[in-house]
Amino acid sequence: MLHAAIKLPSGEDFNLETHLLHPIDPQQSTFKILSSKIEIKMRKTEAIRWEKLEGEGAQACVKHFTPSQYPSSSHYTKNWDKLVVDIKEEEKNEKLEGDAALNKLFQQIYSDGSDEVKRAMNKSFMESGGTVLSTNWMDVGKRKVDVSPPDDAEWKKF
Repeated sequence: MLHAAIKLPSGEDFNLETHLLHPIDPQQSTFKILSSKIEIKMRKTEAIRWEKLEGEGAQACVKHFTPSQYPSSSHYTKNWDKLVVDIKEEEKNEKLEGDAALNKLFQQIYSDGSDEVKRAMNKSFMESGGTVLSTNWMDVGKRKVDVSPPDDAEWKKF
């Protein structure tokens, strides 16, 4: 039940009594008195959608929202979590060409590799200025990796 007793600027008393469809939390509810209106914000006790504001406690068509559902005005629901999984699967199965395919291969080797493989790849790449990429930590761990540019290129230190 909502009960509001208001003294108007004209001196008259205005009383509003409304039977709400569902219960509210009065301690969490607020009101504002403005020059042209009175704003009443009521906090619901349950996260349900009210079909209307007033009623005699009729429990018809109560819609409960769960965290996996997003309130929407759309007529159909979309499972966003499934969409993310589908996109990742599509990216995984995508056929790349050229440098993109080679880069993806190196990323896959790095992500699937052990800590030693990752350490070897990082050390060989950094010490060689990006000209050598090794996955053999037994070899790379014992020595400094020298710069080894392709046969048709010349290494210049800047």
